[in-house]
Amino acid sequence: MTGTRYDAAVEKYRPVLERIAARAVDAELTRTLPFEQVEWLRAAGFGAARIPVELGGDGLTWAELTRLLVDLATADSNVVQALRGHFALVEDQLYHHPREDRSAWLRRFAAGELAGNAWTEPGAGGVATVLDGSGDDLTLTGRKFYTTGSIFADWIDAVAKRPDGSDVAVIVRARQDGVTILDDWDGFGQRLTGTGTTIFDGARVEPDAVFEFESRFRYQTALYQHFHLATLAGIAHAAARDAADQVRSRTRAFTHNNATLVRHDPQALATVGQIGSVAYVATATALRAADAIDAAYAARDLDADAEHAVNVRTELETAQAQVVLSTLVPQAVGSIFDALGASSTSTAKALDRHWRNARTVATHNPWTLKAKVVGDHAVNGTEPVFVWGIGVQAPADAASSGAGSQPVRV
Repeated sequence: MTGTRYDAAVEKYRPVLERIAARAVDAELTRTLPFEQVEWLRAAGFGAARIPVELGGDGLTWAELTRLLVDLATADSNVVQALRGHFALVEDQLYHHPREDRSAWLRRFAAGELAGNAWTEPGAGGVATVLDGSGDDLTLTGRKFYTTGSIFADWIDAVAKRPDGSDVAVIVRARQDGVTILDDWDGFGQRLTGTGTTIFDGARVEPDAVFEFESRFRYQTALYQHFHLATLAGIAHAAARDAADQVRSRTRAFTHNNATLVRHDPQALATVGQIGSVAYVATATALRAADAIDAAYAARDLDADAEHAVNVRTELETAQAQVVLSTLVPQAVGSIFDALGASSTSTAKALDRHWRNARTVATHNPWTLKAKVVGDHAVNGTEPVFVWGIGVQAPADAASSGAGSQPVRV
């Protein structure tokens, strides 16, 4: 699934990944957002990994890029999630190019510019963010939450409504008057992803940065979830690495241990082996899902029905992977403490970050609802939900009359 292009890319980025890994624990303990780490990746060209070579990128497939994302998540899972919105926006441009000339955007990203995300809105739900004006005089006003990565970015991929109620996707320059980005994410895991509030107050939008929402690339829901699969796999690898290191170096042992040294205790070794095995399975699962994403990208040149059929399969593959990894990885990485003593809970070791991070990633797009989607397709042939929302839902007897809030698309 990975070959010479991945080998060349990982060789290119390995020094940066090693620097990021060396800073991960200190960043976690001091809650220092990875501005510097993102800049290292920007300078190295990481954000252009998917962009074709002729436009200045590495030209990686999703199978190749996924292996690289797992490597980055192993170094620091916060950093890879902070780039999730960027790679989704790059994919949207690639999907339409060259049928529509998106080379200007792709060259921006190849030159090192990065994007964040701003889709979800706080409160009852719905899209209250408005794109106003006409011609060259366009402004964006609204408030978003879960704007992952935007605090590090040059551009923000946002969803809004025109005054007539139609949905649009807009790309907003992040560094301008009228855009305020807050670091107010208070989750117990993935604390350094830059996931917080972004406020647009008459922010300027260029006319060539407005797109009909319905024109977005068809497999975007699967790709957003796929990024979480790669992140979970990387967390599992990091936990396996740390578990092995801790067991190898541990000198204290209980009198009723199975060996004088913990490193020779078969129960401790089995626990480390279990975590490593889950990391292996998580990576293999993410790579299998990556093949489905590549198939969906290739299907853009097929007729509409054939492309839709591929996208259904892609959505189901990423959903099934999510259902399994969302429970398997948090359980495995939490077992790191079973191989060690109470000293492993020391804050200075920050071993708890693996479980906290995995559990937080697993809360996105609840896996229980995805399991229902997979089961409904298997039993009833019901197609998966490609775009959904969250908010206060209308009562069943009022839904047909339009009562309740319109959920925001996420």
